[in-house]
Amino acid sequence: MKTDNKRDKVYIETVLSPIRVCASYKPKLGQGGKTGCSLSDFQKVYRSDPFYSWFGLDNPLMYAAHKAAGGMTSIYRQIGIGSEALFRKILQDELGLTEEQSKWSYAVLGVNKKNRRLSLDGRIPLSAIQDHSKRDRTAQWMTTVCNNLDIERSISKSLKGVVFEVRQGYKSKDSKRQNADIANAATAYTQAYLPCAIIMSNQIDSDILHRYRTEKWVILTGDIRSDSPFSSTYSFMKQVIGYDLAAFFNRNARQLRNEVATVLEALLRAE
Repeated sequence: MKTDNKRDKVYIETVLSPIRVCASYKPKLGQGGKTGCSLSDFQKVYRSDPFYSWFGLDNPLMYAAHKAAGGMTSIYRQIGIGSEALFRKILQDELGLTEEQSKWSYAVLGVNKKNRRLSLDGRIPLSAIQDHSKRDRTAQWMTTVCNNLDIERSISKSLKGVVFEVRQGYKSKDSKRQNADIANAATAYTQAYLPCAIIMSNQIDSDILHRYRTEKWVILTGDIRSDSPFSSTYSFMKQVIGYDLAAFFNRNARQLRNEVATVLEALLRAE
């Protein structure tokens, strides 16, 4: 296995690569196209609109505001994407899983009678864990969280692993997203997998937390003060998976902050 320094370089690149994309973000402003509008495009459109022109909305600062608003959403999204990829890489490195083993998806029949494939962000098939002590540790963790969720013993004993949804945070009350997650959980149980949401931060709405646990999701949040692997993402990663993820982020916080600051500066420029 790679040394900590070599692993850190791989892991930090895994997290940052999606975030760097945000620096080139340009608002589309209803004009279509994949590349978005440049400042000159923006001013051309807004100056040609009498109403917007009367209010001076062709001001470069307005363009910067659009860039910042859309870019902020993009940063959160890309941090989430980087976190997903990092989580899978750690599962592969620590548990000896292949890339395929660390992924999970299933097919559903769409309204057009065609199959479409849905996926979650990670998977641990118990039988694929090469280290017996880690396999036993993961199985024991599953037993405990199943008891905490009042899952029938006959069901918990039949589970062959865990599937994961990885989020940087979860404050949106989008019912469509929640219903999709609940459907994913139901499908996971039918395929003998325990559904678990890995939240990297503490930013999760209390109503969402309650609803998901009611629907038999295991929810782990980014509480670094808790030493419980049954509620804390970072304690789970350290005690069950065997990797100190909080220490990784602490070691590399300066680089993470600098890279995000560079992206923010690019987004706030009116150009």
